[in-house]
Amino acid sequence: MRWLIFLFIFFVLSSLTGCVRIPQSTGYPYTSQAKMQAAHHWSVLAGDVAHQINNDLIERGYLLDPVYVKHTCGLPDACSGGGTFAFDEGFNDLLVSHLVQSGVPTRAALEENTLLVEYKVQVLYHASARYQWPQPGVLTALTAGIVVFRHAPDDIIAVLTAGAVDAARATSTINGHYEVIITTSIQDDNEYIMHRSDIYYINDKDFWHYQRGTSAKEINLISKH
Repeated sequence: MRWLIFLFIFFVLSSLTGCVRIPQSTGYPYTSQAKMQAAHHWSVLAGDVAHQINNDLIERGYLLDPVYVKHTCGLPDACSGGGTFAFDEGFNDLLVSHLVQSGVPTRAALEENTLLVEYKVQVLYHASARYQWPQPGVLTALTAGIVVFRHAPDDIIAVLTAGAVDAARATSTINGHYEVIITTSIQDDNEYIMHRSDIYYINDKDFWHYQRGTSAKEINLISKH
Protein backbone atom coordinates (compact mmCIF):
# COMPACT_ATOMS: atom_id res chain seq x y z
CA MET A 1 0.00 0.00 0.00
CA ARG A 2 2.86 2.38 0.82
CA TRP A 3 4.36 2.05 -2.65
CA LEU A 4 1.01 3.03 -4.14
CA ILE A 5 0.99 6.20 -2.07
CA PHE A 6 4.53 7.09 -3.20
CA LEU A 7 3.56 6.38 -6.79
CA PHE A 8 0.53 8.64 -6.49
CA ILE A 9 2.63 11.47 -4.97
CA PHE A 10 5.22 11.07 -7.73
CA PHE A 11 2.50 11.26 -10.38
CA VAL A 12 1.00 14.42 -8.84
CA LEU A 13 4.39 16.13 -8.56
CA SER A 14 5.26 15.18 -12.12
CA SER A 15 1.97 16.63 -13.35
CA LEU A 16 2.51 19.87 -11.42
CA THR A 17 6.06 20.19 -12.68
CA GLY A 18 4.86 19.78 -16.23
CA CYS A 19 2.27 22.52 -15.74
CA VAL A 20 4.77 25.18 -14.60
CA ARG A 21 7.30 24.81 -17.38
CA ILE A 22 5.79 27.71 -19.30
CA PRO A 23 6.83 31.28 -18.31
CA GLN A 24 4.68 32.68 -15.53
CA SER A 25 3.03 36.07 -15.94
CA THR A 26 4.33 38.87 -13.72
CA GLY A 27 3.45 42.50 -13.28
CA TYR A 28 5.62 45.42 -14.36
CA PRO A 29 7.52 47.46 -11.75
CA TYR A 30 5.50 50.39 -10.37
CA THR A 31 5.37 53.34 -12.75
CA SER A 32 3.15 56.39 -13.16
CA GLN A 33 1.20 57.69 -16.14
CA ALA A 34 -0.65 61.00 -16.38
CA LYS A 35 -4.38 61.21 -16.99
CA MET A 36 -5.76 63.95 -19.25
CA GLN A 37 -9.01 65.30 -17.87
CA ALA A 38 -9.09 68.98 -18.90
CA ALA A 39 -8.26 71.30 -21.78
CA HIS A 40 -5.44 72.66 -19.61
CA HIS A 41 -3.76 69.26 -19.91
CA TRP A 42 -3.94 69.60 -23.71
CA SER A 43 -2.21 72.96 -23.38
CA VAL A 44 0.52 71.48 -21.18
CA LEU A 45 1.17 68.79 -23.79
CA ALA A 46 1.13 71.34 -26.64
CA GLY A 47 3.61 73.53 -24.76
CA ASP A 48 5.95 70.60 -24.18
CA VAL A 49 5.74 69.55 -27.85
CA ALA A 50 6.36 73.12 -29.04
CA HIS A 51 9.41 73.33 -26.77
CA GLN A 52 10.83 70.12 -28.24
CA ILE A 53 10.10 71.28 -31.81
CA ASN A 54 11.94 74.54 -31.16
CA ASN A 55 14.94 72.74 -29.64
CA ASP A 56 15.15 70.12 -32.40
CA LEU A 57 14.93 72.74 -35.17
CA ILE A 58 17.75 74.74 -33.56
CA GLU A 59 19.94 71.67 -33.00
CA ARG A 60 19.51 70.50 -36.61
CA GLY A 61 20.12 73.91 -38.15
CA TYR A 62 16.53 74.75 -39.21
CA LEU A 63 16.68 78.19 -37.66
CA LEU A 64 14.75 80.08 -40.35
CA ASP A 65 12.57 77.29 -41.78
CA PRO A 66 8.86 77.90 -41.17
CA VAL A 67 6.51 75.17 -39.97
CA TYR A 68 2.87 74.41 -40.60
CA VAL A 69 0.74 72.42 -38.14
CA LYS A 70 -1.50 70.04 -40.05
CA HIS A 71 -4.89 68.90 -38.82
CA THR A 72 -5.28 65.14 -38.52
CA CYS A 73 -7.89 65.27 -41.26
CA GLY A 74 -5.71 67.32 -43.61
CA LEU A 75 -6.23 70.96 -44.50
CA PRO A 76 -8.77 72.99 -42.49
CA ASP A 77 -11.20 73.24 -45.40
CA ALA A 78 -11.29 69.43 -45.61
CA CYS A 79 -12.24 68.92 -41.96
CA SER A 80 -15.97 69.41 -42.30
CA GLY A 81 -18.58 66.70 -42.04
CA GLY A 82 -17.16 64.95 -38.97
CA GLY A 83 -13.60 64.97 -40.32
CA THR A 84 -12.23 66.63 -37.21
CA PHE A 85 -12.89 66.19 -33.48
CA ALA A 86 -12.52 68.06 -30.20
CA PHE A 87 -8.90 67.18 -29.42
CA ASP A 88 -7.83 67.81 -33.03
CA GLU A 89 -9.28 71.32 -33.00
CA GLY A 90 -8.02 72.20 -29.53
CA PHE A 91 -4.54 70.70 -29.79
CA ASN A 92 -3.96 72.26 -33.22
CA ASP A 93 -4.76 75.77 -31.97
CA LEU A 94 -2.82 75.30 -28.73
CA LEU A 95 0.26 73.98 -30.52
CA VAL A 96 0.22 76.89 -32.99
CA SER A 97 -0.08 79.34 -30.07
CA HIS A 98 2.86 77.81 -28.21
CA LEU A 99 5.00 77.71 -31.36
CA VAL A 100 4.35 81.39 -32.08
CA GLN A 101 5.10 82.29 -28.45
CA SER A 102 8.36 80.31 -28.69
CA GLY A 103 9.44 82.34 -31.73
CA VAL A 104 9.15 79.48 -34.24
CA PRO A 105 8.16 80.79 -37.73
CA THR A 106 4.66 79.35 -38.12
CA ARG A 107 2.55 79.59 -41.26
CA ALA A 108 -1.24 79.82 -41.42
CA ALA A 109 -1.26 77.85 -44.69
CA LEU A 110 0.91 75.18 -46.24
CA GLU A 111 3.55 76.75 -48.50
CA GLU A 112 6.54 75.55 -50.46
CA ASN A 113 9.66 74.83 -48.37
CA THR A 114 7.56 74.65 -45.22
CA LEU A 115 8.19 71.91 -42.67
CA LEU A 116 5.04 69.94 -41.95
CA VAL A 117 4.17 69.23 -38.31
CA GLU A 118 1.83 66.25 -38.15
CA TYR A 119 0.20 64.51 -35.21
CA LYS A 120 -1.73 61.27 -34.95
CA VAL A 121 -4.16 60.24 -32.21
CA GLN A 122 -4.77 56.58 -31.45
CA VAL A 123 -7.47 55.59 -28.96
CA LEU A 124 -6.98 52.29 -27.12
CA TYR A 125 -9.79 50.40 -25.41
CA HIS A 126 -9.02 47.75 -22.79
CA ALA A 127 -11.97 45.46 -22.19
CA SER A 128 -10.51 43.80 -19.10
CA ALA A 129 -10.72 45.32 -15.62
CA ARG A 130 -7.43 46.87 -14.49
CA TYR A 131 -6.68 47.38 -10.84
CA GLN A 132 -5.11 50.49 -9.33
CA TRP A 133 -3.69 50.49 -5.82
CA PRO A 134 -1.94 53.25 -3.85
CA GLN A 135 1.77 53.65 -4.43
CA PRO A 136 4.03 51.10 -2.71
CA GLY A 137 4.72 52.08 0.88
CA VAL A 138 1.69 54.34 1.28
CA LEU A 139 -0.51 51.84 3.11
CA THR A 140 2.44 50.64 5.19
CA ALA A 141 3.21 54.19 6.32
CA LEU A 142 -0.44 54.92 7.09
CA THR A 143 -0.83 51.68 9.02
CA ALA A 144 2.34 52.40 11.01
CA GLY A 145 0.99 55.84 11.86
CA ILE A 146 -2.25 54.38 13.20
CA VAL A 147 -0.41 51.74 15.24
CA VAL A 148 1.69 54.43 16.93
CA PHE A 149 -1.51 56.02 18.22
CA ARG A 150 -3.16 52.80 19.36
CA HIS A 151 -3.19 54.05 22.98
CA ALA A 152 -4.37 57.55 22.05
CA PRO A 153 -7.86 58.85 22.89
CA ASP A 154 -10.68 57.78 20.59
CA ASP A 155 -11.11 61.25 19.05
CA ILE A 156 -7.44 61.41 18.00
CA ILE A 157 -7.66 57.94 16.47
CA ALA A 158 -10.82 58.95 14.57
CA VAL A 159 -9.09 62.02 13.10
CA LEU A 160 -6.01 59.99 12.19
CA THR A 161 -8.11 57.30 10.52
CA ALA A 162 -9.98 59.91 8.46
CA GLY A 163 -6.66 61.42 7.42
CA ALA A 164 -5.38 58.00 6.41
CA VAL A 165 -8.41 57.42 4.21
CA ASP A 166 -7.99 60.84 2.57
CA ALA A 167 -4.30 60.18 1.95
CA ALA A 168 -5.02 56.78 0.44
CA ARG A 169 -7.65 58.25 -1.87
CA ALA A 170 -5.30 61.07 -2.87
CA THR A 171 -2.63 58.62 -3.98
CA SER A 172 -4.91 56.48 -6.12
CA THR A 173 -7.01 57.12 -9.23
CA ILE A 174 -9.83 55.30 -10.95
CA ASN A 175 -8.51 53.56 -14.03
CA GLY A 176 -10.96 53.44 -16.91
CA HIS A 177 -10.82 51.39 -20.07
CA TYR A 178 -9.35 54.01 -22.41
CA GLU A 179 -5.88 55.32 -23.21
CA VAL A 180 -4.63 57.58 -26.00
CA ILE A 181 -1.33 57.62 -27.86
CA ILE A 182 -0.50 61.04 -29.35
CA THR A 183 2.37 61.00 -31.83
CA THR A 184 3.88 64.23 -33.23
CA SER A 185 6.44 64.27 -36.02
CA ILE A 186 8.27 66.51 -38.52
CA GLN A 187 9.77 65.22 -41.76
CA ASP A 188 12.16 66.72 -44.29
CA ASP A 189 12.82 64.76 -47.50
CA ASN A 190 11.54 61.53 -45.96
CA GLU A 191 13.76 61.96 -42.90
CA TYR A 192 12.34 62.49 -39.44
CA ILE A 193 13.53 65.68 -37.79
CA MET A 194 11.40 64.95 -34.75
CA HIS A 195 9.23 62.04 -33.66
CA ARG A 196 7.70 61.62 -30.21
CA SER A 197 4.81 59.66 -28.70
CA ASP A 198 2.95 60.45 -25.49
CA ILE A 199 0.59 58.06 -23.71
CA TYR A 200 -2.18 59.14 -21.35
CA TYR A 201 -5.13 57.72 -19.50
CA ILE A 202 -8.47 59.39 -20.24
CA ASN A 203 -11.92 59.19 -18.68
CA ASP A 204 -14.17 56.61 -20.31
CA LYS A 205 -16.91 59.13 -21.07
CA ASP A 206 -14.41 61.47 -22.77
CA PHE A 207 -13.15 59.05 -25.43
CA TRP A 208 -15.14 60.83 -28.14
CA HIS A 209 -12.88 63.90 -27.69
CA TYR A 210 -10.14 61.93 -29.42
CA GLN A 211 -12.07 60.28 -32.27
CA ARG A 212 -13.73 61.43 -35.44
CA GLY A 213 -17.47 61.42 -35.29
CA THR A 214 -19.30 58.93 -37.44
CA SER A 215 -21.38 60.46 -40.18
CA ALA A 216 -25.09 59.79 -40.13
CA LYS A 217 -26.24 57.12 -42.56
CA GLU A 218 -28.21 58.28 -45.57
CA ILE A 219 -31.65 56.79 -45.87
CA ASN A 220 -33.32 56.80 -49.26
CA LEU A 221 -37.04 57.21 -48.98
CA ILE A 222 -39.01 55.58 -51.75
CA SER A 223 -42.52 56.86 -52.14
CA LYS A 224 -45.26 54.60 -53.45
CA HIS A 225 -47.79 56.12 -55.82
